Amino acid sequence: MPKPRFRPLRPLLLALAVSCGPALAAVSPAPPTLPAPPPAGLPPGPPATAPLALPGMPPPPALSDEAAYVLMDARTGAILAEKAATLRWAPASLAKLMAAYLTYQAIAHGSLKLDQAVPVSVTAWRTGGSRMFISPGQQVTVDQLLHGLLIDSGNDATVALAQAVAGTQGSFVQMMNAAAQKLGLSGTHYADPTGLPDPAMYTTARDVAVLSRAVLAADPQILRITVHKHYRFDNIRQRSWNPVLFRDPTVDGLKTGRTKEAGHCIDATAQRGGRRLIAVVLGGPSWAASTKAIEALLDYGFRFYTDKQVIAVGRTLGTLADPRTVPTVVPVGAARNTTVTLPVAAVGTLATDVTLAPPAKGGIARGAVVGQVTVSAEGKPVARSPVVALAAARPAGFLTLMVRRARALF
Repeated sequence: MPKPRFRPLRPLLLALAVSCGPALAAVSPAPPTLPAPPPAGLPPGPPATAPLALPGMPPPPALSDEAAYVLMDARTGAILAEKAATLRWAPASLAKLMAAYLTYQAIAHGSLKLDQAVPVSVTAWRTGGSRMFISPGQQVTVDQLLHGLLIDSGNDATVALAQAVAGTQGSFVQMMNAAAQKLGLSGTHYADPTGLPDPAMYTTARDVAVLSRAVLAADPQILRITVHKHYRFDNIRQRSWNPVLFRDPTVDGLKTGRTKEAGHCIDATAQRGGRRLIAVVLGGPSWAASTKAIEALLDYGFRFYTDKQVIAVGRTLGTLADPRTVPTVVPVGAARNTTVTLPVAAVGTLATDVTLAPPAKGGIARGAVVGQVTVSAEGKPVARSPVVALAAARPAGFLTLMVRRARALF
């Protein structure tokens, strides 16, 4: 990669420092204290914008039969292709993905355990639609119910988990909407844990992709369930509702949904060569059409785009000099790892540009934000990251400053 270029930082530093948190106030000989990297899940706000498009690059697949679709890179959140991504649509059983997310959150917080037995209520047993076939008073574990929810798309399993997590379905729905708001799912509202038709329940293709990314980052164990093509419970063997599992061995999740209002909806994820994509299609006319749409989106994303880590946290990118400190020069580096999604053909054009601010009086704190590094491809910015001091420098004493000035005169 080309050697980073350096230039003085303009007043942008103030805003950068505010967004990255306050710098350390005291000079310390301790190891560098760098700003924490963003969580593995979804960062606040909308997902990344579409990556660089190159002249002559094939366009995304034309999927005229689907009401909406999104293709997202699971690692970076970059959207590689989309159609009507924010169109509000009936989620059908895609709503169960949020139910699974909250269940895994309860497990992570210790309020539920996978091997914990959950009594089946009459309410859960009576829930209509697709079923796991659990019975009142039956002792079923949380792990079994998750299998029933994710593979069988069991409405009865979903209600049982909702009651185990929140006590009542109403309280669970409140949790679903609170989680949606926290994840930035601005086009989503839940009215029921199962996804049964309700005018007050809707989502978008983009929101489903965003939620899927959050689930995969926070609860990757979900894939140990969704990868299965069948599940047997109480001597009843049911086939997974995800038709893409039976056609593409790289697909290992996530969820599907179908009602008259929603059409045939598929939320699929696949991993090839260590890279994971998420494809969502809403409103397909048939399972066959939606499956072909998912396959076309995944093939497009894996063929024409790639992920590239361009900056590693703590890696030295240059130095910051200040004749008023001891030592006079400190190394600077990236505050966090930075990976970009871009067309395969643009990888060779990646470049970095480091901008540094004039040193402030009072020394340099280890971990203090001192500038930023901009990553560009094809001459266009594709990512930015704070630059921090990787070592501390204390203010020089009066005698040291006098000696340096004297030497500068001769």
